[in-house]
Amino acid sequence: MNQTTNKADLDGELAQHDPFKLRSKREVAEELKSLVHVYGKHANIVCKTEERAPTPPRPNELSVGVGPPGNNFIALWDKNVTLRWRFQERSMSIYANPTAAKNAIRRLFADAVAAWGDAAPVKFSEQPNLCDFEIVVRAANECNYNGCVLASAFFPDTGKHNLTIYPEMFAQVRQEQVETFVHEIGHIFGLRHFFAQVSEQDWPSQVFGRHNPLTIMNYGAQSQLTSADKEDLKRLYQQAWSGQLRQINGTPIKLMKPLRMP
Repeated sequence: MNQTTNKADLDGELAQHDPFKLRSKREVAEELKSLVHVYGKHANIVCKTEERAPTPPRPNELSVGVGPPGNNFIALWDKNVTLRWRFQERSMSIYANPTAAKNAIRRLFADAVAAWGDAAPVKFSEQPNLCDFEIVVRAANECNYNGCVLASAFFPDTGKHNLTIYPEMFAQVRQEQVETFVHEIGHIFGLRHFFAQVSEQDWPSQVFGRHNPLTIMNYGAQSQLTSADKEDLKRLYQQAWSGQLRQINGTPIKLMKPLRMP
């Protein structure tokens, strides 16, 4: 074997041990050449037609959310919904071994879904062609004086969505990575932050069940998945699906079906 082959083999072995080992910026740029549309005389002018803008959220914990003005309802998923997802392939190009990175993310996601147990109101299925949301990994962090974003998700509606992960999440210990996914999946189920009624008043919310600060929908040391989280979520959906619960504190509940992405 020549020296180049040996180096490639070594890089492959290292990537297996560290599934989030990054490729060089030059390698990524070369890989993504065919995925962007460059126009004009300068190579740094790029058409962003392929970038999908997320549907504006209708944040629905518990605190559950109310839609924006003009859509004054609490959005929950309808019964027997399976959300189909896929990786956004171009976002995985930052990794030396995208397959290893995908497998690691699949395990994190599966562990987080399993943590919700039978309280989960929807199922998830990875589908490479037809899906409702994509898992996107950003190449750079999004930070401000409050700290860095680890991940962001979406709330129940018929829009096209992303579950976005930032590099800072992979700097955490694995348990915290799983808990981050558990938290984001809570948003996908329709749950708001514990403090939504205090510091997120732009998107109104209603409280269902026990409003306890020890919840996966809180931040910091109090962000833990509890039996109350799961019991309240399960009860919320059972009552909504049966028609026993049609509104919360006067705000009507609307059951949503996903809109398949092409």
